[in-house]
Amino acid sequence: MAVQSKALPAVTTARRRYFVWAQIIVAFLFLEFALWAPTTAIRNRWGSIAMITIVVLVLSDVLSGRSSLKRLGIGLPTTFGATVMLGIGLATVVFMMTVVDCLGGQIPANPAGWPNLLLAWGYVLWALIQQFMLQSFFFNRFEDLYGSSAAVWMASTIFAAAHLPSPILTTATLVGALFFCEMFRRYRSIYPLAIVHATLGLTIGLVTPDSLLHHMRVGIGYLRY
Repeated sequence: MAVQSKALPAVTTARRRYFVWAQIIVAFLFLEFALWAPTTAIRNRWGSIAMITIVVLVLSDVLSGRSSLKRLGIGLPTTFGATVMLGIGLATVVFMMTVVDCLGGQIPANPAGWPNLLLAWGYVLWALIQQFMLQSFFFNRFEDLYGSSAAVWMASTIFAAAHLPSPILTTATLVGALFFCEMFRRYRSIYPLAIVHATLGLTIGLVTPDSLLHHMRVGIGYLRY
């Protein structure tokens, strides 16, 4: 009996790890289906399934007591944390535009009016959704499995992989996600990260020729552009 009582916690922990990995794999596959399905209707359907799945799993963490709103990063940020994140984001935007200007690049790179800065609020909302998926779902699960330092790299890698086959966005999102995840690990709020994410994304669209960026599409949309 003594051997069994000692083994039970190990079995429970192992099962929990398998279950967390299953959640990560299923959610990522659903997202990939949404990016690579052959038609817009099917992509939208898989996108809805992926989002619902992630929201349900995150809610189950809260209701079961395994997580909290603060750990999910959906509480208000501290003034210091928000200042650090927004400050670094603004400095990066200035740096990017300065480098492009010094290299003789055209700003905006696409005179036809893309990206449409008047509709930037929509991209901010999309950036918030992406940060929720990246941090509240993927980062927290990798953190449960391997700790916060490893989670920064693992969540960033999976985020960058979701932006294949675009070479520019895959590279940019890997670097950006390393910053996002590290800031989330320190300050635990997705709202300033969403603002920085949207600002950096719009800046990339502003300084990069659309012939290379393909309207910031990923998955099958990038190949069909």
